[in-house]
Amino acid sequence: MSEVDSRFRRQYFHGTRADLQHGDLITVGYASNFGEGKVLSWVYCTGTLDAAIWGAELSVGGGAERIYVVEPTGDIVDDPNLTDKKFPGNPTLSYRSREPLRVVAEVTKWQGHSQEQIQKMKGGLERLKTERAEIID
Repeated sequence: MSEVDSRFRRQYFHGTRADLQHGDLITVGYASNFGEGKVLSWVYCTGTLDAAIWGAELSVGGGAERIYVVEPTGDIVDDPNLTDKKFPGNPTLSYRSREPLRVVAEVTKWQGHSQEQIQKMKGGLERLKTERAEIID
């Protein structure tokens, strides 16, 4: 079967420490979840719960780690930070949009990564910063 089964809508997730409610919009113009201090001109989402968990675990701030189910309000495109530059294709189903993402639900039961895995990932991200890896906005 070569056609995609369209009976089910794809789910998109957003991991963060922001406290959002059903119907809230995640919009461009805010600082990155990852503490670079740079105001973003894109909003980000993923089609995998695991990638959203990483987003929540790695985001800065004192709030609780949260995973939201989001609905794009406009076009989404592959996130070049996590696609062909780092991984062939888009295995993490990572996307970005210039249009808002609408919060439609919160995932309240999820299993995070181990502290060892998180520290290893943070170490890798720090290495990228010191090597001045090009991060695409």
